[in-house]
Amino acid sequence: MFIATGAGTGYLPMAPGTWGSMLGVALWFGLRNLGPASYVIFTAALFLVGTACAGSAEKIVDHADPGLVVIDEVVGQMIALTAVPHHPLAVLAAFLLFRFFDILKPFPVGWLDRHIHGGLGIMLDDVIAGLYALLLVQIIWRLAGQ
Repeated sequence: MFIATGAGTGYLPMAPGTWGSMLGVALWFGLRNLGPASYVIFTAALFLVGTACAGSAEKIVDHADPGLVVIDEVVGQMIALTAVPHHPLAVLAAFLLFRFFDILKPFPVGWLDRHIHGGLGIMLDDVIAGLYALLLVQIIWRLAGQ
């Protein structure tokens, strides 16, 4: 439950997904100086562990995709921050875009959320939302000439 709830951030009042995303940003700050391969390996490992923990938490609370499970937001946010420039505006853009895609759920995010169940289903929609945010941040940053 500790991992599934993002070290307990999933229990915080109002918008647990946003709290989980903030934890993802905090993890990025701690890991941002890792080499790209190490960062991706850490994020992939967290995805695998998170998938197992999210599935277990779903069974423990006996509720599909419970709001207190935020490890999916942590991983999605870390994906959105992959290779982001170490600039406050880039980090803020990645945070806001990930939350936007996580909430809006454009295809296939919403489809995955509705059709894939268990730990993998909890995680996958946020992975795709993170990839959308990552792509858009990289495009915007390059177009801005940064």
